[in-house]
Amino acid sequence: MTQPRPEGRPDRELARAVKASKAPAISRAAAVLRLLGKSDAPLGVQGIARELKLVPSTCLHVLRALVAEEFVSFDPDTKRYSLEAGVLTLARHWLRRNRFNDLAQPTLDRLGKAFDVTMLGVQIVGLDHIIVVAISQSGQNIHLSTQVGSRFPALISATGRCIAAFGEHPETELEARFKTLRWDDPPTLDEWKAQVRETRARGFAVDAGNYISGVTVIAAPVFRAKGKLSHAIVAIGIGGALRRNGFAELAGGLVSAARALSNQLCGELSPR
Repeated sequence: MTQPRPEGRPDRELARAVKASKAPAISRAAAVLRLLGKSDAPLGVQGIARELKLVPSTCLHVLRALVAEEFVSFDPDTKRYSLEAGVLTLARHWLRRNRFNDLAQPTLDRLGKAFDVTMLGVQIVGLDHIIVVAISQSGQNIHLSTQVGSRFPALISATGRCIAAFGEHPETELEARFKTLRWDDPPTLDEWKAQVRETRARGFAVDAGNYISGVTVIAAPVFRAKGKLSHAIVAIGIGGALRRNGFAELAGGLVSAARALSNQLCGELSPR
C-alpha cells in the first residue's frame, strides 16, 4: 500500500493559517475541526491548544462553541473532544449540490477496472490545495491509503501540472509555490515548466515517479462554466504496469472522460 505524501505537518499548517487569518475566530474553529478530523483518537484541550499554538482558554471557548453547535462532542469522563455527527449535515448538503461526484464516480470505476489503476476525482481550490472528493480502488496493482477529504498541495504531481497549465495563474506565483513542494525525485523548475507546456499542448499531465518513486500519475483537467478549471480526474499506478496495460489508451480515456465531464458540468465543450 502506498501512502501519498501529506501536505506538510498539519499542525504547523493549521497554526500558520490561524495566525495569518483576518477572521481569527472562524479560522480557529476551522483549524480545530480539521485537527480533530485527522486525529485517530479524541484530544484534550491542552493537546489541541499545543498543536494549534492557541492560548488554552481561547481554545476552550472555541471548543465549547463547536460543542454547542453539535460539530464537536465532549466526553466528560475522559475530558476529550472529537468530531460530532453535525459535520455530516454540512457534508451531506455539499454532496447533494456537487454534481461532479455523482457524474465522475461511474467513470472512475470504469477506467480503474479497465486499466487496473486507482482513480481519484479531485477538486481544485486555487493554488492552495486539491481535495479528494471521489475515489475508486478498482485497480489491483496499487492501493493508496488516501480517502475522500484528503488534501494535498495544489501544484504537486500530475494534477499540479494541469493547474499550472490551465489555471491562468501568474508565473511568478507558480514559481514561488513550486519551491515549497516536496517530491521523492524533484524535477528542476525548468523541467517542470517544460512539462507544464507539454500538458497544455496534449491536454493531460504525467508525473513519472517524481512525486512518489516508481509510481506514475496521469491527470486530465475538468472545467466548469466559462472554461474555469475546477476538478481533475487522476489515474495512479506502478509505471511498468501502466505501460503493460496500455498507457496511451488510458491517457486517451482520461482526456475523453474529462471532456465529457466538462460538458456535463457547464453544458458546452470547454474552450481548452
